[in-house]
Amino acid sequence: MFDKILIANRGEIALRVLRACKELGIATVAVHSTADAEAMHVRLADESVCIGPPPSKDSYLNIPALLAACEITGADAVHPGYGFLSENARFAEILAEHNLGFIGPKAEHIRLMGDKIEAKRTAKRLGIPVVPGSDGAIDNVDEAMKVAKAIGFPVLVKAAAGGGGRGMKVAQTADDLALAISTAGNEAKSAFGDASVYLEKYLQKPRHIEIQVLGDGRGGAIHLGERDCSLQRRHQKVWEEGPSPVLTAEARARIGETCAKAMREMKYLGVGTVEFLYEDGEFYFIEMNTRIQVEHPVTEAITGIDLVLEQIRVANGGDLPATQDQITISGHAIECRINAENPETFRPSPGKIQRYHPPGGLGVRIDSAVYQGYTIPPYYDSLVGKLIVHGKTRAECLMRLRRALDEIVVDGIETTLPLFRALVRDHDIIDGDYHIHWLEQYLSGVDRDR
Repeated sequence: MFDKILIANRGEIALRVLRACKELGIATVAVHSTADAEAMHVRLADESVCIGPPPSKDSYLNIPALLAACEITGADAVHPGYGFLSENARFAEILAEHNLGFIGPKAEHIRLMGDKIEAKRTAKRLGIPVVPGSDGAIDNVDEAMKVAKAIGFPVLVKAAAGGGGRGMKVAQTADDLALAISTAGNEAKSAFGDASVYLEKYLQKPRHIEIQVLGDGRGGAIHLGERDCSLQRRHQKVWEEGPSPVLTAEARARIGETCAKAMREMKYLGVGTVEFLYEDGEFYFIEMNTRIQVEHPVTEAITGIDLVLEQIRVANGGDLPATQDQITISGHAIECRINAENPETFRPSPGKIQRYHPPGGLGVRIDSAVYQGYTIPPYYDSLVGKLIVHGKTRAECLMRLRRALDEIVVDGIETTLPLFRALVRDHDIIDGDYHIHWLEQYLSGVDRDR
């Protein structure tokens, strides 16, 4: 097993990784910017190293500084968490060149799945169903028009390299296509340095279903069920739950085994998430994330498997924790991402937390790195914490979530807690009757079809 792991991240995920390391008896190194000197993971780690000023490019994305921190502390492996360098194939290669372990997939798989066009081609080759669209990047509007007419409007123009909703535009009609391509390309160039875009069929009211996979890198792989991440704002997940309210056991087993089989063929290493749009009983691959997900606690709650701990074990050459037939789904779990944002405008609200009281009780979990008196800096994402609840049934889970949301206190900053308190009492949510456009329609006051 690794002797000492450097955690190349911050916030709740850094604390989450630190806890897994402690349970495995592995020493930890926290890195931090000057803005995060008082962060919880810094306080709890065995050692800490300041790696630069607040801007991410000068600290958490500063590869030479991270290598120096490994050398200074004697760390023999790096866990990247999510975001930052977690899906940077070159970072994984550089660590290998310095005889440092990377707790994540092989660089070739990170690179392959980071290119959305190649990822789609690979998925298709491996037997994973894909969204109808262009075979690769489109070179001009005329070519795009041919593809769009073949698959039918509306179409979605997407950045080949990207994520987080950037570089994505919908063309409802042929008249919208040229502008959508230009806008998406410019946005992709600015965000990712690559203006390449491709086309996909725009589904009307799909669910966002993702399959959690775990591979040992030697041809063994399992799936751990699905998460439904359909409640989104600007393509950013807000509420995740598992199992999905709309999937049957047969559909779950079918798509899960399809994904696991693909991971076995790839000899995939570590955790990963294969993401789909789901409509009218059909799955359509959209992308694969080659890292631990923000919403991984949902899967942990319903399977009882510690994904971060297993991620570390397989990265060190360990075996999978179970065979596929030993994996069982127990009960229901929901996660709410609580952000330091105005609940109506979603404007960031950094600042000092004056009062903080997390909820408790059976089936309630909080993944957060905040504490009373902690100041949320303005330089990074606005996540305050994740509230995860688990119950024997979805109805019990919703009941428990209502109670936990009423109990939690975060004062001194604005948060999205009022939004979740409203959502958990909405009839569509209670019925599980929602899709990926539902939340934005709800926030805009549009009457939703029931």
